[in-house]
This record gives sequence, C-alpha cells and structure tokens, in this order.
Amino acid sequence: METKDKELHRIAITAIIYNNKKKYLITRRSLSKKAFPGKWTVPGGGLETDDYTNTPPTHKGDQWYNAVETALRREVKEEVNLQIGKPQYLLDLTFIRPDGIPVLVLSYYCPLISGEMKLDEDSIDYKWVTAKEAENYDLIDGILEEIKMVEEILKR
Repeated sequence: METKDKELHRIAITAIIYNNKKKYLITRRSLSKKAFPGKWTVPGGGLETDDYTNTPPTHKGDQWYNAVETALRREVKEEVNLQIGKPQYLLDLTFIRPDGIPVLVLSYYCPLISGEMKLDEDSIDYKWVTAKEAENYDLIDGILEEIKMVEEILKR
C-alpha cells in the first residue's frame, strides 16, 4: 500500500489495565465506529499535539518529556474514567489504515489505581476478564495475545 509521506504516522497508544485480582479491562466499541465496530478492545487513542503544547516545556525551547504517557492517561480518563499507575511499555505495532494513513500503535500495561467506571460514547460495554476469559470475546486481532503477554509478565 502506498502512502503520501513516508515519515508521517498517526500515533495511537493503548493500555492493558489490570486490577488487583489480575483481571484485565476490555471495552466493546460502538456499533457506529468506522473501524472495528462492535469489537472488543482495550482503552486507548491518538496522541494529540495538545497533549504537550498546552503544558510548560520540559526544556528551553519547545521540547516536552512524557507526551505519550500524558496522552495515554488522558485517553483512559476520557474513555473509562479511571486513573492508572505508571504505564510500562509492552510492544509496538504498525499498520496502514484503509485511507492510506500509516499508524504506529504503542501498547502499554498498567495497574488500575482508582476511579468509578464510566464509558464514553465510543464504547457500549466493558468487562474485567482473565486472559482465559478474554478468549470468549470478539477482540480486535492481537489484543488477546497482548493480554496473555502481560499475564506472563505479571506472573514473574
């Protein structure tokens, strides 16, 4: 698939959130979503310039640390109204959307800290599941494998 600018990517970040019972949060996408309608996934979304340009620079000039973590925390708060602990990097994934835009997805895992679950308009349901229970849901490709990776990491 051809892309217009080989250096530009949309950056998306996902969070595999686990609770103190070692269950993982999955959410079901709205049936009206263009991509993966009705599929189960984990919270996340896109990095926006507002995630850093609206904060004081970390260094002289226009440089900011932790923009990805800031965006991930914002997305989790917007989508499910939860506070998360320190995100840990899991893996990255790239693909080209049907509209030709290349996407870089950064997948993280993190503990639930607090919050009362409240879904935004992009999701229609949620469940806390074990990795084994997640096998029974129509997840976006790759999400089950990522949950299983996190489960192995947490066992260590």
